[in-house]
Amino acid sequence: MEATDTATALNRFGLGARPGDSLSADPHEALLAALARPVPDAPAWAAQPGQAELLAAVQALQAAQRLPDPEQRRDAATAQRRVLRGFYDAAVHARLQTALASPEPFTERLVHFWSNHFALSVGEAAITGLAGNFEAEAIRPHVLGRFEDLLLAAERHPAMLLYLNQAQSAGPGSAVALRANARAGTARRGLNENLAREILELHTLGVRSGYTQQDVGELALALTGWTVAGLRPGQDGAQAGFRFDAALHEPGARQVLGRTYADDGLAQGTAILRDLSGAPATAQHLATKLARHFAGDAPPAPLVERLAHAFLRSGGDLPAVYRVLIASPEAWAAQPLKFKTPWEWLVSALRALDRQDLSGTPAAALLDSLGQPVWRPGAPAGWDDTAATWAAPDALVRRVELAQRLAARSAATLDARALAPQVLPGTLGPATRAALARAESPASALALLLVSPDFLRR
Repeated sequence: MEATDTATALNRFGLGARPGDSLSADPHEALLAALARPVPDAPAWAAQPGQAELLAAVQALQAAQRLPDPEQRRDAATAQRRVLRGFYDAAVHARLQTALASPEPFTERLVHFWSNHFALSVGEAAITGLAGNFEAEAIRPHVLGRFEDLLLAAERHPAMLLYLNQAQSAGPGSAVALRANARAGTARRGLNENLAREILELHTLGVRSGYTQQDVGELALALTGWTVAGLRPGQDGAQAGFRFDAALHEPGARQVLGRTYADDGLAQGTAILRDLSGAPATAQHLATKLARHFAGDAPPAPLVERLAHAFLRSGGDLPAVYRVLIASPEAWAAQPLKFKTPWEWLVSALRALDRQDLSGTPAAALLDSLGQPVWRPGAPAGWDDTAATWAAPDALVRRVELAQRLAARSAATLDARALAPQVLPGTLGPATRAALARAESPASALALLLVSPDFLRR
């Protein structure tokens, strides 16, 4: 079946149609209008703790791990890890609740896209507790702004600094390193290149874009001093968050990609990131990822070039890039272009079932069971965005099992045959219609709808 533009706007640009959803007469104009409005408030996120409370919990875990008695140390650390895991579970719930309730599903999809671009991977307790705040405070406010602001917010957030081991990175000639090296029996403080490498390889220029290992090292030196306040005993919790510590910073000018940056402390690293944010290679890298997300696993080269050109022409203004995307026929192709990830499928399934209240729904556990735990891709590259990763038989079995559970809760109030054309306008194929007509029960029909080929793609 060929999708109508309304179906494309709701299901490819948005997060999935709900019963009774409608757009203006022109779906293109509806998407453009969303870009003119601010990122909507999210009550579910507003209820989550801020950085000061989260970092206080991380500090409490570190204090527990320093207790001299082994049994007390184990028990106190276990209890504090539970606290941080509780923050994570609540944040995943807030993310899913927001995806269901948001009046701007296109904007919400962009939040998810950029959160995966600047991917964290929870595992360590500190990152587990901070991951939700990273999306809420570093990503969400900037998806309709300039890329350089999004980049700086992401790299300076405590979650990113801790995840990529930047908070303890010290230049070999910094005051802290020199003092440590001069004292016998003191552990040496060293340079960590993780953040610098991922900024160049994943967040800005992309792989095989011309940067060298020397550029990685120079950027890493420029970023020394970017650390997290609020973790040391006795530090003022009100000051928790990003902090530049001059004692960790490597003195001297730095040269990255052939350009020299004076030793201006915090401003040195900031200037490099601003230049990276506007580089042609960055434009090409970001354009390719956006085109892949909205126009197919093999992104059309002309679309990539138009998006990259809009990025450079606008100085990294993201709405300018999105407007070109909306105007591009490649993104409105009639055939389904993308196989939904587990996150996309669950969100669209719950929206199709008109679920508004997630009370009693273990959001984190649901995503775990589907094989895409939230903020845990396992590596800084984030979750893959192609069908080959998500269309394996065992992954589909997981969706079938969950679809049956979801359908059992909704079959008393929803008729799959009436619901199908509402949530798949223009894309409901004859095979799916026939399967729904032959279903043995209302619950079976709903489950079949949610795992039909028409619903699994967008």
